[in-house]
Amino acid sequence: MLSRIAESMFWIGRYVERAEDTARILDVQTQLLLEDTSGSEETTCRNLLAIMGVEFDPDARVDTRLVLEQLAYDSSAPASVAAVLGAARESARRARETLSVAMWEALNTTHRSVVTGQFRAAGPATGFRWVRDRAALINGAADATMTRDEGWQFLMLGRCLERADMTSRLVATAAYAGGIGSPWTNTLRACGGYEAFLRTYKGAETERGAAEFLLLDRLFPRSVVFSLNRAEQCLDNLEAGGRAGFQNDAMRLIGRTRADLEYRSLSDVVADLPGEMEKLQRTCALATDAVTRRFFAGSEGTNWQGGRV
Repeated sequence: MLSRIAESMFWIGRYVERAEDTARILDVQTQLLLEDTSGSEETTCRNLLAIMGVEFDPDARVDTRLVLEQLAYDSSAPASVAAVLGAARESARRARETLSVAMWEALNTTHRSVVTGQFRAAGPATGFRWVRDRAALINGAADATMTRDEGWQFLMLGRCLERADMTSRLVATAAYAGGIGSPWTNTLRACGGYEAFLRTYKGAETERGAAEFLLLDRLFPRSVVFSLNRAEQCLDNLEAGGRAGFQNDAMRLIGRTRADLEYRSLSDVVADLPGEMEKLQRTCALATDAVTRRFFAGSEGTNWQGGRV
């Protein structure tokens, strides 16, 4: 496969997942701000922008309106939903001959709704739900109409790396929100895993249980370990499975991080969740760089800037 096409497929997977999960994070945070009026809006918003890697003037007033502009509506802000949906459509245009008609149409119509202002006009709650629905449509079209060739492997690799990164950011936002109840309930709901979590843990909702489920559950598709496992499988399929060792730095990074999460004591991980999540985000960024060096000729995509520093 041409490196140009492979890179475009990889970044389509990442951008669509990034748009969906950013919408999920914003939905969680706006709900928390509405439900808990005792907390500081500015502190919550500053933490959220820092977790999402957005630079801002430390002396400026930071409120919900600024957060929504930077992370949802402003197409010139690289971390915003509007920007990444536009980037996904541009990547799809470069790989048009590889995509199915259904997937191209889903990406193109989604982008058109953003540039015509329909996404902004819908308001936060409705708009974030719309983004999740459109991401489900795009991913569903890909799942139903694409052959499982190299293009599919790159699409899935991008999706899984981004999902691991974004789940870590969701966990970090819950950890910074504090408490055991509402922040973790909303975070589990944002991941679409609240009901699965209750069934798994027999209705016992604790911070430790929620963190364990989102980080380590091998059966929940949005958990970090599940996503890293799938990313490893994609890389193994692309490399055709060597007999000894790993020639791919991305496989080495992802495998080491997954094993570290699975074999370390959960108490050690939970003791400093924000710090652990930042390390995981750095690993995803390094793995992306390794994939780019290994498979791609250029550097089409825009990676995250990392978490808190």
